[in-house]
Amino acid sequence: MPRVFVCPTRTEARVHDAVRTLVARMNIVVVEPQHTRTHAVCCGDSFFGLVTDAEIKEQMARRAGEMPRRDVVVYCVSCVKSMHIGGRSPRYLVDLLFGEATSAGTFEPAAWHAELDAFIAAH
Repeated sequence: MPRVFVCPTRTEARVHDAVRTLVARMNIVVVEPQHTRTHAVCCGDSFFGLVTDAEIKEQMARRAGEMPRRDVVVYCVSCVKSMHIGGRSPRYLVDLLFGEATSAGTFEPAAWHAELDAFIAAH
C-alpha cells in the first residue's frame, strides 16, 4: 500500500491535549508511540473504498504494531477496530470514562462501513 494517510485529528492539538488530560485524571500513564499527535498516521480506515479490505486490515495491523504497549487508549471508533485487528487491546476513551469494557464489535471493514451507512441513513 504505497499511499500514506494522516490521521484526521492530526492537526487538532486541543483534542490531543484533552484526551491526555482525561487519561491522566484516570491515573493512566501514557506511553506514546513514535507517530502520534501531529505525526500520527491513519489507523487504516481512511483507505476504505480505495483498496481491498485485506489491504486495509494490513494497514491496521501495521499501525497497531507501532503501539508500544498491548493496551491502547483510543478515541476513534475505527481505531478500536484497527487495534483489535492488529492484536492489541483497544480501550475506547468513552468506555474508560464510564468504567466499561471495550468491544471491537463488527470489525471487518466492509461490514463495519455497511453498519455506518445504515446508521447514517436511519438518522
